[in-house]
Amino acid sequence: QVQLVESGGGLVQAGGSLRLSCAASGTIFSINAMGWYRQAPGQQRELVATITTGDMTNYADSVKGRFTISRDNAKNTVYLQMISLKPEDTAVYYCNANIRQSIFTVRTNEYWGQGTQVTVSS
Repeated sequence: QVQLVESGGGLVQAGGSLRLSCAASGTIFSINAMGWYRQAPGQQRELVATITTGDMTNYADSVKGRFTISRDNAKNTVYLQMISLKPEDTAVYYCNANIRQSIFTVRTNEYWGQGTQVTVSS
């Protein structure tokens, strides 16, 4: 099986910074795209940022210029550096990864972390 474990959330004042980490472990042959999503109370989960194996990135318009996604393939880890945080960034942040578990299949499975709370006070 595969587990994604996030860390780095917390409470920060507006204008502050946080760095989220998400480490994948378990039966992993390779990891394709990885990403971060968030869900605020009463709202649907939304994409924050994604990164491919070739380090191509994609960001939600609301976080462009403030958030940076990166990955360390040797550690099976994806990061989200967040600066200039705003109260509207408050949400539970979820890590996502598409993982190939065996050399004998090209199929990938999608996995989610348990989420980490980010709270930005005004």
